[in-house]
Amino acid sequence: MLVDKITVNLKINGLATELRVPPQKTLLEALREEAGLTGTKHGCELGECGACTVLINGSPQLSCLVLAAACDGAEVLTIEGLANGPELHPLQSAFAELGAAQCGYCTPGVLLAAAALLVRNPSPTRDEIRQALSGNLCRCTGYLQIWNAVERAAEQLRTR
Repeated sequence: MLVDKITVNLKINGLATELRVPPQKTLLEALREEAGLTGTKHGCELGECGACTVLINGSPQLSCLVLAAACDGAEVLTIEGLANGPELHPLQSAFAELGAAQCGYCTPGVLLAAAALLVRNPSPTRDEIRQALSGNLCRCTGYLQIWNAVERAAEQLRTR
């Protein structure tokens, strides 16, 4: 017997959310199509570009490679939940101030990967930043502005 849709219970950006999705739907598709959270981007859909990065239980994951059903009961943070209401996260502010976001397509995934890094390591070295963001491809910035922005945000978070 084929199952048309299943119920997936998630905590998305702090809110308890119930989604009804086909069992083969990825988390990326569920977030965009069912939850209306379009900040998470479709990229390569092969797990190679990082545009779809979200945090699942605090860990950066490629949402194009994860079935929504596998996330039942999980906490998911998308770019829409990174800011604290109208107050931008220090990463978001630093990206804007330093021109780390150009076309912006990769930015949500990069920001979430960087946010996870800064929770794990509040004082990362440049090499640790590069390593943490190595799964996120950007065709516009050349990465220097991104690394500088992560360093600035780390400093701001440490002095709060």
